[in-house]
Amino acid sequence: MHVEVEKVLTGTRLEEAWHLYTTAFEELRRAAVQRHVMHRSEFDEVMADDRVEKYVALTPEGTLCALSTFTNDLDAMPLISPDYFAHRWPDHYAEHRVWYLGFLAIADSQRGSGVFETMIERMWRIVRANAGIAAMDICARNEARHLDGAITRTLTALTPDVVPTRLDTQAFWCWELPTAS
Repeated sequence: MHVEVEKVLTGTRLEEAWHLYTTAFEELRRAAVQRHVMHRSEFDEVMADDRVEKYVALTPEGTLCALSTFTNDLDAMPLISPDYFAHRWPDHYAEHRVWYLGFLAIADSQRGSGVFETMIERMWRIVRANAGIAAMDICARNEARHLDGAITRTLTALTPDVVPTRLDTQAFWCWELPTAS
């Protein structure tokens, strides 16, 4: 497996990326109340935005097997609040030392192959070299599957004194009338 960093995805690679993204996150469309999956138009905008690096993992045959977005220009990412980061870490934010990992999609055939760890390591090198902060949204469904723990284990192997911190949580409630008998 080979990982490349690209600024813009177009043509066939864009179509492969969209297919991988929608396949990897299809379940979240039904499992999470808040939308975690970008619409095609949002996805295309992010893939065309050169402020967002695209980490592209390819099999030896050249097939896209993992894709991630990573940026320290938080205005480039839909679905997050740059104001939150600017308020919590004003110096880091002003110096562009807050990175956001928008998503990490891995083809089913590559789960357990090491591509996850490789992608996380590549992005972490940049954060570490700049004494920065990395953030990512992990919904409760993926937290229950221990995605946060997997990332923490990978980062701890690279930087033993890394400190994981849960930034925010959100619960959705409903009030429902009983079904008439």
